[in-house]
Amino acid sequence: MNLQRFTDKVVLVTGAASGIGLGTTERLAREGARVLACDINATLLRDETDRLAQQGLDVTAQVLDVTDAASCEAAVAEAVARFSKLDALCNIAGTLLNKRFAEISEAEWQRQMAINVTGIFSLCHAAMPHLLASRGNIVNCASIAGIIGVPYGTAYSASKGAVIMFSRALAVEYAGQGVRVNAICPGAVATPLSQNTILPDDADFNLVGKLLPLLPVMGQPEDIAAGIAFLASDDARFMTGAALVMDGGQTAL
Repeated sequence: MNLQRFTDKVVLVTGAASGIGLGTTERLAREGARVLACDINATLLRDETDRLAQQGLDVTAQVLDVTDAASCEAAVAEAVARFSKLDALCNIAGTLLNKRFAEISEAEWQRQMAINVTGIFSLCHAAMPHLLASRGNIVNCASIAGIIGVPYGTAYSASKGAVIMFSRALAVEYAGQGVRVNAICPGAVATPLSQNTILPDDADFNLVGKLLPLLPVMGQPEDIAAGIAFLASDDARFMTGAALVMDGGQTAL
């Protein structure tokens, strides 16, 4: 990869042990970033960051529970203490629940919101003073489920719709202060999260089938990582408040 858009840049990435978060960590590091890679899965995170470090990439592991505000504050503080600044925050950590609405418990609803929404709030809140200092930016991982209704995904769709509107509102508030905020909206991507998701028994596949990509290939984490890298780079300096869709045509119909 010849692009070096993140030379001398410091980026914090969540959900970095697998899937889109791992793909983003590797992509940004290969473009020259110093990455604080964060995830709740300490063992997998250490294995992956060690692998990337052995390839000469500047990646440091930090265990993070996005549902814990103190853990979010500690991760941001570690990035700044270690690297003296923070240029970009990529909130990729998330969870997915596919379940009939009538069967969703309050605890399951709260978990979706805690991981997918409140975690992003906590990290943005902790990072903003440092991003103001660096005139940096934020990329939040939403989903096409925040744009269209997804069958058996009421809690997930609600959380991702919240991410999009949170990103837009934050972008408006901080545009005049030099901090950009954008969301990325992946469609179907081959990640452990999506591949381990089970649809309800007797699911209506006429509904589910409407969500298939138009392209004859499945999205890969590196595809979405490329979009995140663009949004976090100076190539997107005129983009803020955007919700960039990367879905192989799922929402084109």
